[in-house]
Amino acid sequence: MLWRNCRFTDPLIQSITGAEKMGMKISVCGKGGSGKSTLVGLLATAAQTRDLTTLVVDSDESNSGLFRMLGFNEPPIPLMALVGGKEGLKEKMNQPSVLSETNITLEQIPDGYINEKNGLKLVSIGKIHQALEGCACPMGVLSREFLKKLRLAKDEIAMVDMEAGIEHFGRGVDGECDMIIGVVDPCFESFVLADQIRDMAMKAGAEIFFVLNKVDENTLDIMHKNINREMVVAEIPYLNAVFIHNLKGRKLEKSFLEIDPICQRIEDAKHKV
Repeated sequence: MLWRNCRFTDPLIQSITGAEKMGMKISVCGKGGSGKSTLVGLLATAAQTRDLTTLVVDSDESNSGLFRMLGFNEPPIPLMALVGGKEGLKEKMNQPSVLSETNITLEQIPDGYINEKNGLKLVSIGKIHQALEGCACPMGVLSREFLKKLRLAKDEIAMVDMEAGIEHFGRGVDGECDMIIGVVDPCFESFVLADQIRDMAMKAGAEIFFVLNKVDENTLDIMHKNINREMVVAEIPYLNAVFIHNLKGRKLEKSFLEIDPICQRIEDAKHKV
């Protein structure tokens, strides 16, 4: 096999649940279409089976389908609405904090603004809904401030589905996370972006590693030549079952991916939190 076969559910989630001091905040980022949202969905769904309270933060203002991957019928009300929308937030952008609370726990998030099912929770920062409504900068500010104030218990984790690209690094969003997972698909643009993600993550002081996604016999050698293998902890094959579930807007199931190599990196990182 070109990639390492391993169990996805038990070792990975055991490693995450081993965080004894406090919960972890994990940023998942990459090029648009690389599979970052899919990875977030599969990790979060698998975490449910281990009775781990998992908060998924939808920080991608363009992708509107994450809630379906997680098995919810409707998305939550965007957190942007809590601060009066984009216009209300713009008036407060120069203030030290855009949220009224010093710290935020999962229990403090109002009903309607958070979806919950069997220990899986979802919040959405905000979405672009119409032409000429302006840039997504206020959403980046809200993402950063929310993650900065978010306080997680030892049996809670947060997985952040970042917007495609690297602008979130410039806004300081990733600096509020303990770990950064860069998803790389077989595309030269993705290789270039991975170099930028590596450099920015290191400057942000966060743990960084990469997952090679959609690999096969024709692409794996090329990907190895472009991505530092010492920073790669999982190589995931293209799986048609995942593609079909996404195509039909179905919930992603925990059995789709096998990425055990991520376990040890999370196990190492959790002791640093």
